[in-house]
Amino acid sequence: MTRVAVIYYSSTGNVHQLAEAVRDGAAEAGADVRLRRVEELAPEEAIRQNPDWAAHRDATREVPVATLDDLDWADAYVFGSPTRFGNVAAQLKQFLDSAGPLWAEGRLAGKIASGFTSSQNAHGGQESTLLALYGTMYHWGAIVVAPGYTDPRVFASGGNPYGASSTEAPGDEELDAARHLGERVTSVAARLGAPAGR
Repeated sequence: MTRVAVIYYSSTGNVHQLAEAVRDGAAEAGADVRLRRVEELAPEEAIRQNPDWAAHRDATREVPVATLDDLDWADAYVFGSPTRFGNVAAQLKQFLDSAGPLWAEGRLAGKIASGFTSSQNAHGGQESTLLALYGTMYHWGAIVVAPGYTDPRVFASGGNPYGASSTEAPGDEELDAARHLGERVTSVAARLGAPAGR
């Protein structure tokens, strides 16, 4: 069975909703899936000043925190981040940066990787955020699998070929595209088989 780790950071819940849809798509395609969130790095005073941020944090406390074991375990990863000035959020980037020991041992190479994101505006940096994320994946030696235009659900959600994305809270079309991403990552990983060393 293909192992898929869906690892994300979400401050207000939009990326969390996409993560759940990616998880559901991967599970429906037959994957063993781990849904994980990365730890919050923002100071408590900043979180308290934004009611949506505080409510989301409290509502998702039951989601396990991602560890390096989740990366080692997985055949494929799908990472999610809100856009932060057209880039990956610091919380997810810090987690990715902590994977140096696994990278040095070659334990991240040959695995499937993809991504998803959300921004406040349609031109708020969704594509640049995904491309920035994939830079890390290339360094790991991962095989990036984007949705491309492989399913009508991609077109219905706005046509982002780089990964699943939403503008603010995801609607049905954007959640469907995220499910497609989970299905696609799982099917490609299953065709390629488990990476060497597992």
